[in-house]
Amino acid sequence: MPDANPGARPEPPALPVTFRPGRTRAVLVGAAVAVFVVITVVAMLMERLGPGERLSFVLTALILAGVLLLLARPKVVAEESGVTVVNLTRRRRLEWAEILRVNLRPGDPWVFLDLSDGTSLPALGIQPGIAKQRAVADARALRALAEARSTPDAGPRRP
Repeated sequence: MPDANPGARPEPPALPVTFRPGRTRAVLVGAAVAVFVVITVVAMLMERLGPGERLSFVLTALILAGVLLLLARPKVVAEESGVTVVNLTRRRRLEWAEILRVNLRPGDPWVFLDLSDGTSLPALGIQPGIAKQRAVADARALRALAEARSTPDAGPRRP
């Protein structure tokens, strides 16, 4: 994520702030509703189906819509006390001092957080899929927040 002016540090946004892929989320929620409605209507219009078969159509529609809604779940919530990373099936709460670096390299599908325990945590709430410029701006804002709130003894920072 190269900066146009490498010496300048962006001003961190006011807290609390939630980062999420808005366009991607809108597409996924819309698709979930459309899939459920279309499959349910088709099941009700098919005259030869019995009640059990219609129910199986509706349950299949619910499962498909549920998967699409699960894909729309990711977000990153930054507050004064730390960051909550919500991915597909997991939620993880981090203190600011645990975040050593916020990475969004060219070609990355989402932001990665380098943590003080030596691991890297994917943060699917910031992803450059449909809105690349927005994701880059969000990653920079989260990086500025992490750098402003991390304590000096949180561990070494990578250049």
